[in-house]
This record gives sequence, C-alpha cells and structure tokens, in this order.
Amino acid sequence: MARDISERDVWLAANVLVKQHGGDAPIFAATRADEWLAAGDMDQYLLSKRILHAVDQLLLAKVPEGCQVM
Repeated sequence: MARDISERDVWLAANVLVKQHGGDAPIFAATRADEWLAAGDMDQYLLSKRILHAVDQLLLAKVPEGCQVM
C-alpha cells in the first residue's frame, strides 16, 4: 500500500509538514514514523519514512527535477 502512494503525493505531504512545522518538520515526521513502527504498521511506517526523507530534502532545498515547492 505505501508503495502505491505516488512520489508527488509524498512530496505534497512533506511540503505541508514543512509549512506547518518549519524546522521542526523532521522531528514531527520521525516521531510519526516511530509511532507507526511501535504500532506494528509497517506500511504506514514505510510511508512515513518516505515523507521524512522528502522533508529532509525540502529543508536542504534539494527538490527533485519535475517537482516544485508550493
């Protein structure tokens, strides 16, 4: 299921987290990933890790070609 989420949607979610949490977005995203892992939901955990990676990239201003920051 997590694999079914498009890269575009992952980046959109990451962008929302950065807008809402600013520099704390990675902490928020990592905490959510840890919560999913503790709950045993590997699908949501993997999705959260993808979002966390995108958040990190956004904060480093490394946006993949074809994507734009909104």
